Amino acid sequence: MIPLTLGEVAAIVGGTTTSPDVVVAGPAYVDNRRPEERGLFVAIAGERVDGHDFADGAHAVLGSRPTPAPTVVVGDPTVALGRLARHVVDRLDVDVLALTGSQGKTSTKDLLAQVLAAAAPTVATAANNNNELGVPLTVLRADTGTRHLVVEMGARGIGHIAYLCEICPPTIAAVLNVGTAHVGEFGGRDAIARAKGEIIEALPSSGTAVLNGDDPLVAAMAPRTPAHVSTFGLSGDVRWRNMSLDSRGRASFDLGHDGAWAPVVLRQTGAHQVVNAAAAAAMALAAGVGLAAVADALSSATAASRWRMELTERPDGLLVLNDAYNANPASMLAALDALAGLGVARTGRTIAVLGEMLELGDEHDQAHAEVGRAAVAAGIDRVVVVGSGAADIARGVEELGSEAIVTAGQHEALDWVRKNAGADDVVLVKASRASALEQVAERLLDDVPPAVT
Repeated sequence: MIPLTLGEVAAIVGGTTTSPDVVVAGPAYVDNRRPEERGLFVAIAGERVDGHDFADGAHAVLGSRPTPAPTVVVGDPTVALGRLARHVVDRLDVDVLALTGSQGKTSTKDLLAQVLAAAAPTVATAANNNNELGVPLTVLRADTGTRHLVVEMGARGIGHIAYLCEICPPTIAAVLNVGTAHVGEFGGRDAIARAKGEIIEALPSSGTAVLNGDDPLVAAMAPRTPAHVSTFGLSGDVRWRNMSLDSRGRASFDLGHDGAWAPVVLRQTGAHQVVNAAAAAAMALAAGVGLAAVADALSSATAASRWRMELTERPDGLLVLNDAYNANPASMLAALDALAGLGVARTGRTIAVLGEMLELGDEHDQAHAEVGRAAVAAGIDRVVVVGSGAADIARGVEELGSEAIVTAGQHEALDWVRKNAGADDVVLVKASRASALEQVAERLLDDVPPAVT
């Protein structure tokens, strides 16, 4: 954060303060349990919790009413936070690399951040804090030493990404894909495409738009930007060849750009990570990082966000693939493909513990049935369906002549897996965030198998 007095903050955001000389030099934050030294606590009044009630002891506060701490008072702290972030980013000499998509945003962001950090000081979105609070909080972690600012952007409707780009205007922007995640909120894939494309409409003519050349809805966005367009994909400007998977589902491939090729060996599980890596590579190349350096950094990049294709082996040999952070039809199919691949190298069974995918609107039932059919087609040995909201997964399994195990909730699902999964098996756990199925994965890993006598 660029040091600012509360008087300066008040002038920037259109607020008032009785402590104009207090200097804020640390990042902004919204969780009082994780305060930042000399930082700015943003007090948000939510439906259940009011941040103003927890402001005592903060170095400085941005809120909608006075607090015991030095405070800048504004009408809407969220809007004011965005204004403050825009002021700061305008004063920084940084490349702003923004990305969006229906799936893969966080994994791609994590890869890109590590590639860029190997070249120059980089600040990136933490976890998936990609909304009207998360984007300015990311910006306000940057300072004059930052050279790359990596910002993940999400949307719940038309205009959301455009607003986030007003807070943090990108110089390089990527659209990864247009899927059916949140289709119930948007009303269709065409509407999702309109919303996602706002990120490249915000680019200047001197910028670079990075588009998925293998996704027709994304490729069709090219006329919407004045910027140079670079593509990634099997036939893109950035491409891959000779892809293979090891026994843990980690991909090796050659990464290509402008006629040159460099080897990459990923540490993340799943063939779909190759596409994420190619997107990250295309953005890093646009920022001036060389192909060899990009490939080396991708090969050393580790998983930075929890519950996304986390593969852990229990002491007895059971493999647990925890991809329970979120789910949509495309990510479900990718996870099932990864599970099937992991099973090839083992003598045991593949077990998919699957819960509900949310925000699918009218496509909800059919999308779940398709996941069930895909599990059978992939050769998954056992499908455990968790909760009534995911019941159509079982229908899809049964349509292809197989049998699903239907459970009422995570406790019943955990009990079934505990009783039936063996040391040579692989268990995938996946659902939308509200299902909290990561608890199933974590409890499985916490189990200590009895010693063999």
